[in-house]
Amino acid sequence: MDEICVIVAAMDAERTITRAVASALAEREVAEVVVIDDFSRDGTAAAAMRAEDGTGRLKVLRSPRNLGPAGARNLALSRSAAPLVAILDADDAILPGRFAALADPKGDWDMTADNIMFVPETEAEDFAALEAFDTGGVAERMTLERFVRENISRPGRPRGELGFLKPVIRRAFLERNRLAYDPRLRLGEDFDLYARMLIAGARFRLVAACGYVATERPDSLSARHSAADLRALVAADDRMLEGNLPEGARAILTAHRAHCAQRWHHRHFLDAKQRRGLARALFDHRRQPRLLVDAGLGVMRDKFAALRPAVGAADAPQTRPRFLVAP
Repeated sequence: MDEICVIVAAMDAERTITRAVASALAEREVAEVVVIDDFSRDGTAAAAMRAEDGTGRLKVLRSPRNLGPAGARNLALSRSAAPLVAILDADDAILPGRFAALADPKGDWDMTADNIMFVPETEAEDFAALEAFDTGGVAERMTLERFVRENISRPGRPRGELGFLKPVIRRAFLERNRLAYDPRLRLGEDFDLYARMLIAGARFRLVAACGYVATERPDSLSARHSAADLRALVAADDRMLEGNLPEGARAILTAHRAHCAQRWHHRHFLDAKQRRGLARALFDHRRQPRLLVDAGLGVMRDKFAALRPAVGAADAPQTRPRFLVAP
């Protein structure tokens, strides 16, 4: 687990990127950190450079236009060379000892990931001072079926899609299979790449350790889903479904597509309602019963979700961190 390139795609991340980059440079296994300032409107690039530690491992590049997270990461891949690649979001942090905890003497993997601890934005600084720790259990091999299944969100539960995982990836596997992030996606780009890697035969190892802290913010990119973003994710599922898949993988990927399509239809109808009013939106979509049914289901889900936090809210801890994969 040496010679790792840590890639940070960042836009308007001036407040947090110094901490993120510094956490990567602190790891002895990191050979290079490549930051792509994705056409920020603030001082993101300068803030990233403040983490420079004099070792020459940090490279900060500014994109002349906004590429989105997928395009920015592809740019970083093309400007780096280390045989292992790890993604770090600009408002997150790597815990000391993370890559040592991920090390495997057998090396029997193409991508290996640990657990993620989600913490409130107000407490991110405190938790970033922890060291990587064991969460109990043993390493396991991720299957395509489980990975896709765990990316179908469930009402009433905290978001826990495995697409949030931040694995260390062998660059050779990506190059051998001609894989990269899909620049058409601005939502779910991680899920799409990991799923295509698994389809191509990637050995995906998940270890029982936690070395990554993710900041939960209500205005994060992953929380802002436009209709176009969701439609693009449905199209990505369609492209995967065109391939030769085992029956179980095809069934669960079809379920994931249906889930994304329902969210797309819901968002599309809400946007139309906001622009033209309810009556006009219903009239304009009268020949699309599937869209109207999905939109109605989405409205009911939102109403139930709005009522749910009131139950037991007084006893619920407000700042306790949660894990992506339950220990």
